Amino acid sequence: MSSITSADGTMISYDRDGDGPPVILVLGAFNERASGAPLAAYLTTAFTVFNYDRRGRGTSSDTLPYAVDREIDDLEALIVAAGGSASGFGYSSGAVLAMRAAARGLPITKLVLYDPPFQVGGTGPDHWTDLAGQLNDLVRAGRRGDAVELFQTKGVGIPPEVVAQLRQAPCSPPLSAFAPNRPTESHMHSAPPAHLG
Repeated sequence: MSSITSADGTMISYDRDGDGPPVILVLGAFNERASGAPLAAYLTTAFTVFNYDRRGRGTSSDTLPYAVDREIDDLEALIVAAGGSASGFGYSSGAVLAMRAAARGLPITKLVLYDPPFQVGGTGPDHWTDLAGQLNDLVRAGRRGDAVELFQTKGVGIPPEVVAQLRQAPCSPPLSAFAPNRPTESHMHSAPPAHLG
């Protein structure tokens, strides 16, 4: 494991493996870099893979208040560590983050977006701002499971009956550990990214 320091002093942990053009894995809301380890191992046959813990996850630190731009700064620091440019693989909310980083002009040479949580119709900026407030309230009240459920239904759009099944699944307690990060994920959607053209 290695680490870099982002622009605001946040320490970002990452693994670097393989040999070839650099690619950075930008994982989703309920992921630490361990979740990306199988994909990273596969890609190391052709790439130098940077698999990192987004701020506030795994062994990376966090600095409040949250801002999407700070996560983009984290990616920029990783790109510097990769030699000044890199490809990106974004999964779920990590896909949105990677796209926003490219839109900001970071030197991302290629971009693969898998399962970005884009919602259309009725989910403007106010929806995401309100959702962030509700999630913060639930986390502060110690209701992490409820925060995860709210994020999954109102943020990601998973049907309530499926979320009810997920709460009974063996993975439910570990997912609750990520609840403090859910308000930050909703900020990812609070304003449309700049045009990529």
